[in-house]
Parts: sequence; structure tokens; C-alpha cells
Amino acid sequence: MSRLNDRRWLGLAVLTVPVVLTSMDISILHMAVPTITHELAPTPGQTLWILDSYGFLLAGLLIVMGNIGDRIGRRRLLVIGAGVFGVASLLAALAPSPEVLIAGRALMGVGGATLMPSTLSLIRNMFDDPTERTQAIGIWTAALAGGVSLGPIVGGLLLEVFWWGSIFVINVPVVATLMITVWLFVPEYRHPVARRLDLISVGLSFLMILPIVWSIKAIADDLTVTTDAILAAAIGVGAGIAFLLRQRRLAAPLVDIRLFGNPRFCGAVLGGSLAMFALVALMLYNSQFLQLVVGLSPLYAALWTLPVMVAVGMMSVASAVLVRRYGHPVVFGGGAAVAAVGMIVFGFTSDQGGLAVAVTGCVLVGAGIAPMMTLATDVVVASVSASRSGAASALSETASELGAALGIAVLGSIGGAWYRSAVLDAVPADIPGEGAEVISSSLGAALAVADQLPPGASAHLSGVAKAAFVDGSSVATLIGAAILVVAAVLCPVLLNRPR
Repeated sequence: MSRLNDRRWLGLAVLTVPVVLTSMDISILHMAVPTITHELAPTPGQTLWILDSYGFLLAGLLIVMGNIGDRIGRRRLLVIGAGVFGVASLLAALAPSPEVLIAGRALMGVGGATLMPSTLSLIRNMFDDPTERTQAIGIWTAALAGGVSLGPIVGGLLLEVFWWGSIFVINVPVVATLMITVWLFVPEYRHPVARRLDLISVGLSFLMILPIVWSIKAIADDLTVTTDAILAAAIGVGAGIAFLLRQRRLAAPLVDIRLFGNPRFCGAVLGGSLAMFALVALMLYNSQFLQLVVGLSPLYAALWTLPVMVAVGMMSVASAVLVRRYGHPVVFGGGAAVAAVGMIVFGFTSDQGGLAVAVTGCVLVGAGIAPMMTLATDVVVASVSASRSGAASALSETASELGAALGIAVLGSIGGAWYRSAVLDAVPADIPGEGAEVISSSLGAALAVADQLPPGASAHLSGVAKAAFVDGSSVATLIGAAILVVAAVLCPVLLNRPR
């Protein structure tokens, strides 16, 4: 029996690897954004798609891949997905243009979507004992939260020595090791009665998300609300309504919307998704602030994110103790409130010596969000019956990944639009229109142009661009703080209600 137990826990250790890998890739790219901007010169819209294509494909395919895993076997799907993830990582690493990099990131999202639902489903089937299963899920969620925090640090270390593509190449040996160890330590699981995959629902789910995201990005890129943007948003909303209506009619829906009738389930999903919404967007701004505004190298910028990782780690470990003493509603509400304070603190960061303020704000956000992320999956699984736990956990994962992608899309677009508007108003008149367009595309591009100007003009342009970036990030993070305040109120209310 001890050997069997050892084998199961070894299997759990193996299954945390893809969780760390996929969650780390949500944030690892943030450290490389300044370098990629300089090397590939993407437009603001392309930059956001480079950051977002991974998260949106990951979120959009999680439930679909879970259904496919029921048919062909979870372990087999995990191995296939790991191979796709590795090939896509190489494609992204060697991308000669923004378009190829976006395609590589999107393919990574397809591979990543096979990994996360497979790992959680296999864990549920490997651990029959409820106590052990709770411990295993706790380790799984800690790996998820840790991967997001670890991304910028690993990225900074790699960028200090290698080129930007190294942040993707590092995935290849890890994936190769995973494909071998999974066969050795993880048993296969296949659902005895596989559900039919409703392709119309799959199409509607994408048609619901992508047009709305494109609309947000288009408005931020053009600084105006166009007819195309309104039409795209309308298509997304219409597809969303059609998707929900279809799920109610299907005997085997892609998303079991009846789960949302459980208030505790809603509270946990809301808390987890809004936590990721705030955290990932903040990390995007912080990594650029440290490198482009403060002027730190990728390595030193990564070191300044270590306090955040320590805060996340400590609060993730302390979550179980806090819940036993105060209960889920207080921990979720208190965590969201602390994170909101951190976002407000970061919102008052200055482009002149604001390093301490930025780090303090990020530490508070990490400390507040860690217990929400760590406990969300456990609450979701505990709030539904065993027969519905698979659908509930898949929906929870989807909401978290979608929250991360939307955080970049919404808060990233808001900050980008503010920066673009402020810089265009302040660009010196002697800079031609083409130069002004380059300067307004991103802070990294503006600093590259400033390096080619005489000292006086260079200092002026750098100051204007940095101030515009900091102002834009402040507006975005203050909006993020307001959203977390809403979570601090709603999550306790929902978690306090009976099933």
C-alpha cells in the first residue's frame, strides 16, 4: 500500500509540472515585452494579441479538451497536448515577425488547454480519499498560483543571458521530460460514457469571446468608437445569448449553466476570475515600469518581483489556517480588499523614484489574491456533488484563464489608450507624423526614438513618454481596484448563502 501511495504522490508531482508551465506562460512574456517591442516592432494591437492569444485560446478550449479527454483518455491527451505545446514554443521562440509570434502563442494556448483539465481530472481519479484529494487539489492550486508569480522571475533571469526567444525554448526540455514521466507514474483514465461534443456550442463560445475582445482592442488602438467595433461587440453579445440558450436545451451541454444556480460556486468562480484579472494586468504594467521607467535590467527587474512571490507563497500556505479560523467568506472578502488597496497604492506610482511604491503595491496585491486563487478550486469542488465536480472544476479553470486574458485585454487597452492620447498631445511639433505614430505605439518604441535625438530633445521625449505610461497604468490599476472592491463585497455574500 505504501508503494502505491508513493506512486500516487509521485504522479501528483509530475502533474504539477504542466500546471506550473501553463500558468507561468501567462506571465513570463511580460518581462520580454520591452525587448520584443524593440526587436519585432509590433503595433499596440499586435502587442496585446501577442500577450492575449495564448490566454484566450487556453480559456476557450479548456472545456472542449476536457470532453475530448473523456473520449481518448486523459493521460493520452496530456501527452499529445504536451507535444503540441513544445512545438508551438519553438515556433514562438524563432518567430521573425509579430504575426508568427501571435500564431505561435495561439498554438501554445491550444496545447495548454489539453494540459490543465487533464491534470485536475487525473488527480481526482488518483485520490479516492476526500482528505487526500483536498490536499492534492491544494497542491495543484498552489502550483497554479506559483506559476503565475514565477513567470516574471524566470523570464528576467533568461533575458539577462539569452535572447527573448529563450523564454519559450525553456519549455521544450520540460515538456520532453513530462511526456516520459507521465507514462511512468500517472495511470490512464477514460470516462466510461463519453459525451457527444456539440460543435455548434464550440463555435458559439469562440464567437462570444473573440469579437468582444477585438472590439476592446480596436477602440484602444484607434482611440475612437468605430462602427466595426460596435458591430463586433454586438456579434459577441448575440453569440453569448445564443450560447446560453443552447446550453439549456442540450442533454449534454458544453457548459452546465445549472451550476451557476449554486451561490457558493458563483462566489468562488467570481473570486478566482477577478483575482487573475487584476494580478496578470498588474504584472504586465509592473514589468514594463521596472525596465522602461526605472531603467532596470531584466535580471534586476526580476529580483524586484521576488517580494511578490514571497507574499504569494506565504499567503498560499496560510490560506488553510485562515479558512479554518475565519471561514471562506471572510478570507475571500478580505483578500480582495487587500488586493484593492495594493492596486490603489500602485496607482499612485510616480515616474520619478516610484520603485518602493510600486513594489509595495504589488506585494499587497499578491498577498490579497493568493488565498483567493488557492481556495477557489477547493470551494468549487466542495460546493457541488461528486458527479458534477468535473464540469464545475473545468468551468472554474476556464473562468480563471478567461479572467487573466481579459485583464490584459481590458486594463491593458485602457492604459494603452491613455498613453497613446497623452503622448500624441505632447509630441514636439518638429517630429514628423510617422515618427509620432511610432512614439505613440508603446513606451519602448518612444524610448528607442528618443535615443536617436539630441540630448535635450531626448530627455524631453523620454520624460513625456514615461509620464504618459505611468499615468495610463495608474488609470488602469485604479479601475482594477474598483473591480476588486466589488469582489470584496459580492464574494462573501455569495459564499455565505446555502447551496
